[in-house]
Amino acid sequence: MADDPNISGGFSDILDQSEIDKLLASADVQKKTHIYRADGQRLDAATGPKVETYDFRNPVFLTEVELRRLRLMHEDFIRYLSARLSLFLRMEFALKMAKLTTLSYLKFTEALPNPTHLCLFKAEPLFGVGILDINPRLALTIADRMLGGRGHSVKAERYLTEIEIGLIEDIIMIVLEEWCGQWKQEQELHPQIIGHETNGRFLQTSPKDAVILALTLEADFGDCAEQMQIGVPYYTIEPLVKSMQARRQKDTTVATSVAKKAEWQPIYEKISIPVRAEWDAFELSLREIAALRVGDVIEMPAGIVEKTRLLLNNTPKYEGTVGIEGDRVAVNLVKKITETEIAPPKPYGR
Repeated sequence: MADDPNISGGFSDILDQSEIDKLLASADVQKKTHIYRADGQRLDAATGPKVETYDFRNPVFLTEVELRRLRLMHEDFIRYLSARLSLFLRMEFALKMAKLTTLSYLKFTEALPNPTHLCLFKAEPLFGVGILDINPRLALTIADRMLGGRGHSVKAERYLTEIEIGLIEDIIMIVLEEWCGQWKQEQELHPQIIGHETNGRFLQTSPKDAVILALTLEADFGDCAEQMQIGVPYYTIEPLVKSMQARRQKDTTVATSVAKKAEWQPIYEKISIPVRAEWDAFELSLREIAALRVGDVIEMPAGIVEKTRLLLNNTPKYEGTVGIEGDRVAVNLVKKITETEIAPPKPYGR
């Protein structure tokens, strides 16, 4: 059977490993996608636009840099709010940022707990309605403190009554005033409460696909530890974010631009500056200096008079020639000494 030509010829059809790799590589090659312009012309792959994936169901309106800037702003807001609430309630009110993120309005409302207390507010003159979510246990504990209680946590899981809502509105206004105050560099905002709700599933203050900037706070008040949330539509704060970006870009441009030319101010006329003329003549040893006596004559180089340095506040600024002007010794300024011409101090022995 070993001499059968059919069997021996079958071995020649077996592929080696290199040929298998070539077949696999050719199968993995994807067909290039052609990109066409609006006029029908095909763009070259080398000079064509950069194509990136985009999720229309979960759009991202804020970059990581912008979110980081907003996070820093809200950290200041939380610090000021904690101090103000502590003074108002005469009891420590600790706040900490749990999360600052963007999500759709539908996901934001579906994630709201039940029961809860929702406050609908506006920040005039901006468009859109914001939502402040406060846990009922925290709200009842605050209301108990405002009525003279010790601030112990209220265990009841229920909706707030009209009287309790009236009390808690003072706290809500403080929160909204501090939130609006963090945007004062961009625009002056005035908070306004427009309503209260108890269930977020029936809210229709924004489209379902609207992007919400959601801030989650962890509040510790007495022995009560609950959360608060502030949700604001992105289209509401978009003018403020753009103004903040433009202002930061302007500050960066000014910082990197050429320094402004110094201008003379009238107040400079009364500033006194010590002026001194000196020569860099020669060096003496410590023994020679100790041997100097009154009446000794020190020889100077012949051209030293023409190399007189004028120092302003101990800084060499001009070089000139010493001469006699009437009954005074004068220095005729010849040139200005630049910073590169100022020689570093010579090291001396210890």
